Order: sequence, then C-alpha cells, then structure tokens
Amino acid sequence: MDYYAVVGNPIGHSKSPMIHGMFAKQTSQNLEYGKIEAPIDAFTNTVNKFFEQDRQKGLNITVPFKEQAWALCQARTDRAELAGAVNTLYLDENNNLCGDNTDGVGLVRDLKNNGVMLKGKKILIVGAGGAVRGVLQPILKELPSSVVVCNRTLSKAEELVLIFKHLGNIRSSAFQDLSEAFDIVINGTSASLSGDLPPLSAKVISPRTVVYDMMYSKEATVFNVWAAENGSDKTIDGLGMLVEQAAEAFKIWRGLTPKTADVMAALRLL
Repeated sequence: MDYYAVVGNPIGHSKSPMIHGMFAKQTSQNLEYGKIEAPIDAFTNTVNKFFEQDRQKGLNITVPFKEQAWALCQARTDRAELAGAVNTLYLDENNNLCGDNTDGVGLVRDLKNNGVMLKGKKILIVGAGGAVRGVLQPILKELPSSVVVCNRTLSKAEELVLIFKHLGNIRSSAFQDLSEAFDIVINGTSASLSGDLPPLSAKVISPRTVVYDMMYSKEATVFNVWAAENGSDKTIDGLGMLVEQAAEAFKIWRGLTPKTADVMAALRLL
C-alpha cells in the first residue's frame, strides 16, 4: 500500500487526511494518508527520511514549510517556480525530488465551481505574502483585465508585481489609494483568523463584487461579513480552495482527478 502525508507545524487540525481518504475511496485507490508534525528546525530531515522508504510516495506541505520545500526540490513546475513555495512533493523516475504548487489552481477552480469566471474581470487581491504569491500565476493565466495587489507594506506588493508583470496587467496599490469597485476581491491575508480586517475602503465593494476569503471557518469569516454588510451579494470562503488544491495534488500523485462536490459537502457538516 502506498503512503502519503501532510507535513506542517502544527498539524493536528489538518483536514487533509480526511479529504484524501475520501478521494481514495471514491477512486478505488489503495493508499494511506497521514500527518507528520516536523520540528521547526528539522524539516529537511523529515522529508529525506520519509522518501527513504519505497512505499512512501508523496507529501503535502503546509505552514511554515512551503518555502523550505521549494528550496529542497531538484525540479519544480513553472507555477511552483514562480510561487516561490511548494505544497506537493514527489519523486520522479530518476529519484529526483520534484515540487509543485496547487494552491492557485485550487482557488481558480473553486471560483469557477461557484460560477465566477476571471477572464476580463477587474480583480483586487489583498495581501502580498506567500499565500498571494502562490496564486498569482494561475489567476493571471485566466486573462483578467487587471489585477491590483494591495498591502500594508507597499514595497512587498511592488515586489510581486515585478515577479509577475510579464504574465499580464498587474499593479500594486496602497490601501488609501483604492477608491473604485472591483469585479472580484480576494483576501489573501490571514487577518480573518484573528478576527481582524485589512484597512480596506468599502468603495471597492459593489453589489456585483464577488468577495473571496482564502481563509475559512464554520461561520462566515470576518472579511466576508464585512463585504456583505457593505453591499456584496456573493461571498465565498476558502474551504473549496482547500479541497480543490488537494484534488490537484491527488491527480499529480495518482493520475486521477477526484470529484470534489461530495467532499465539500461532508466538510461543511463538520
């Protein structure tokens, strides 16, 4: 039986074993999926030890190790290269450690599942950390009319623009300079986890604005509550992104694309 796992610190809260377990059952794949809490100072050793055993085939990587995973890889996909972070590891036929980043694909697919197309749209992305860098390439591949990245520290947003400007119409902005409504607003900060809000003007919201918070919780996130109160008719949290990025990792490892709707429904009941 093949074995897979998610590596992070902390990791006890991870839904990945449940998600991949449902994918395996659905596709009749004989595999196990567990979770590994790597010591903060021993991530490399944890990965190396995992892949020493033949039946141990792949790892998902979560915070705070995605950048370290990127550095470990001997080969990376284009999207992982640009993301500067890796969330999916596997060995190729030559035993090289390969890395991919499925976060952006997961986000785009979840938007499409919710009837939201990105082509030709004006998109605002809040935040300029690793989560945002990980999704920019797949978003720009959908050919939006423009992407604006805003961040408390403007220089970080400017750095992302330099990395991704060859892929499309992308620019940076300070929060105070935003005064128009967007078609799609994506919160890529973790502020919702602590009950905080970015200093964003309500002018970026109109009834037609779709608001997506990459964080998720049982109740509506603080950011999505704020968006609804300021007029957005459609808000979405990041649970679907979690499931869709896992489905893409499963496809990389097993060559099969699992269906995600039933998995999403099951997670919503937890």
